[in-house]
Amino acid sequence: MSKRKIICIIMGGGRGTRLNPLTQVRCKPAVPLAGKYRLVDIPISNCLNSGYNQIFVLTQFNTASLHRHIQESYKFDPFGGGFVDILSAEQTEKSDDWYQGTADAVRQNLHHFGATNDSDLCIILSGDQLFRMNLNDLVSEHLSHGADVSIAAKPLSLNEAGGLGLMRVNEQLQITEFVEKPKDPKVIQSLSVGPEVKTKMQDPGSEEYCLASMGIYVFKASVLNEALKNDMRDFGKEVIPSLLGSKHLHSYIFDDYWEDIGTVKAFFECNLGLTDVQPPFNFYNEDNRIYTRARYLPAVKLNGAQTFQTVIADGSIINHAKLHRVLMGVRSIVGQDSTLENVVMMGSDSFEDENDLKENHTKGRPNIGVGENCFIKNAILDKNVRIGNHVVLDPTGLEDNFKPGLDVSIRDGVLIVSKDAILPDGYHLKA
Repeated sequence: MSKRKIICIIMGGGRGTRLNPLTQVRCKPAVPLAGKYRLVDIPISNCLNSGYNQIFVLTQFNTASLHRHIQESYKFDPFGGGFVDILSAEQTEKSDDWYQGTADAVRQNLHHFGATNDSDLCIILSGDQLFRMNLNDLVSEHLSHGADVSIAAKPLSLNEAGGLGLMRVNEQLQITEFVEKPKDPKVIQSLSVGPEVKTKMQDPGSEEYCLASMGIYVFKASVLNEALKNDMRDFGKEVIPSLLGSKHLHSYIFDDYWEDIGTVKAFFECNLGLTDVQPPFNFYNEDNRIYTRARYLPAVKLNGAQTFQTVIADGSIINHAKLHRVLMGVRSIVGQDSTLENVVMMGSDSFEDENDLKENHTKGRPNIGVGENCFIKNAILDKNVRIGNHVVLDPTGLEDNFKPGLDVSIRDGVLIVSKDAILPDGYHLKA
């Protein structure tokens, strides 16, 4: 009997419009996270920590930085058979179209996966979520229930469930109804769960809950191939509802931290939450590490800095600045007498040497990082930004303003300085 093959497929997302301008020059999985990681590191690490090392990432927009990150981060020995492959949309004899949705992306790449035996499984994961899951538990429950498809489901209160796929289950947790992103409160109310789900929750309380799809699926490979012999484009909207009644759909209850960080607001709050004394997601976990690129950078240098609830990544230099609730990426540099409050700073790709600094002075260009005597609040500073001296950035009281090409945008009440942007000395943006 041949060994069961388990293939992991990570959806790289579309244009990432909800995360724009952070996705202007990179695809969504390549967006920096938590100072030194990328979004894609989360699902890849969940796969690796679960013992699954055959991983495909499906993407099609701005893939250069993602390719570079994965190639530099995930190297496997020749004996384990492991890999992380990026599959971008490509022209073939059958199709010259870009991916038209999640299901279409998987359909176009079925021939790459090599999952052909009846016992083979495909795990489909989202590329823009922060969570830690032992996928072995999901697979074991899938097999023990004899399911054709299993969907990881997060119990959410009724007021949190809007905008997600919701499901109804019976006492055996078999899915009997699935509604993609309902907006009608009456429909959401009708899908509230019974006691069979609450018994699986850590602290159910008295609230009413719905089961929301996390966009994480386990398919029998044969069922996946059969389900995609059509022109359906999306799993949640079309494929999953089409299988109701004809296939055994099982709900796997996941009652732990999970955050969809596909919007600027969610991304901002998720990163700042990591500065809390007890953050909702723990990156300091030796048993289930989050993997990323090894950079071999020097230690952080603090020259008279005052820091409160601050996370600072390797290679950063902070000179007599005040930082309050700040998350700083690799090689972040802040000049003296500057104040940063509620700021996600992504750092830079390289240090500047003496020749670079002389050239900056000659051209009247600020050095990389934040200059002196600056005040920055409620902001995301993308990579390689150059912010001069005496700059004030505070979106409080200002209306959202974002569109392609802006160096400084405001979205969801958060100010974003775009990658590689240059803000001269004395630049002010404040109500």
